[in-house]
Amino acid sequence: MRWEDFRTSDNVEDRRGEGGGGGFGFPGGGAGGLGIGTIVILCIIGWVTGINPAILIGGAETMTRTRAPQEQAQPRPGQQRTGAPSDQIGKFAAAILGNTEDVWSQVLPNQTGRQYTPTTMVLYTGGTRSGCGQARAAMGPFYCPLDKKVYLDTSFFKEMEQKFHVKGDFAYAYVIAHEVGHHVQDVLGILPKVQRKQQQVGERESNALSVRVELMADCLAGVWAKNSDDRFKALEPGDIEEAMQAASAIGDDKLQKQSQGYVVPDSFTHGSSAQRMRWFQTGFRSGQTQSCDTFRASQL
Repeated sequence: MRWEDFRTSDNVEDRRGEGGGGGFGFPGGGAGGLGIGTIVILCIIGWVTGINPAILIGGAETMTRTRAPQEQAQPRPGQQRTGAPSDQIGKFAAAILGNTEDVWSQVLPNQTGRQYTPTTMVLYTGGTRSGCGQARAAMGPFYCPLDKKVYLDTSFFKEMEQKFHVKGDFAYAYVIAHEVGHHVQDVLGILPKVQRKQQQVGERESNALSVRVELMADCLAGVWAKNSDDRFKALEPGDIEEAMQAASAIGDDKLQKQSQGYVVPDSFTHGSSAQRMRWFQTGFRSGQTQSCDTFRASQL
């Protein structure tokens, strides 16, 4: 992916180093199962905010943190910076965010009549504060609708490589674009509607709604990729395959099979590997936001 040519966004808060935990070398990442402590934290966040934890986490891939072996020095506590970072992974994240801004600021008004208001991306290591409660590395990347920000522990990419054997700049860009997709859902008023509906139904129905939210974000990531390539000619051979590999690796069925040896479809909150790949492809092939209406789809 020719991301070096993208405009870097200034809507970045660099909190790396303030919350403990190490940095990382670019690129890398991975995922595992949520520990009971993390589950408790998410339940508390959901109880305090009234928002389902699946919505708070957004597209977060459940993961356990491992410290990267070769870590770059990060700012000391109190050295929080705003604007495009100067290190390689920071530049990458800011460039992808900037490209999503350039794409959605045109696509959303043209296709939906809604103006796009950019999200802010918070880069951190270990843990940090969010409008939805304490952010922890074990949550993976997530979007918080209460402060309209995307949270990314920058060691996530290394864990993707170490645990899932998923690597490549477009695979990492897909992760960011998925979280920005949740912000697009928020701008369109979808997230608050889903949250209200989830409060009225049982766990099984709530999980099913979460799956539709996540698959829509995958589709919106595909819409971004298509329009970005049409406008900036950014994609290179193999990029879409990288995104498919990432989507497959973080499907609920594959994660459950790896963590507990069996699959419980009623407990899915993000969708199966096949579903995640299919909806990304749906968005990429059409380039149209309207194609991502998972709530009206008879089959996911």
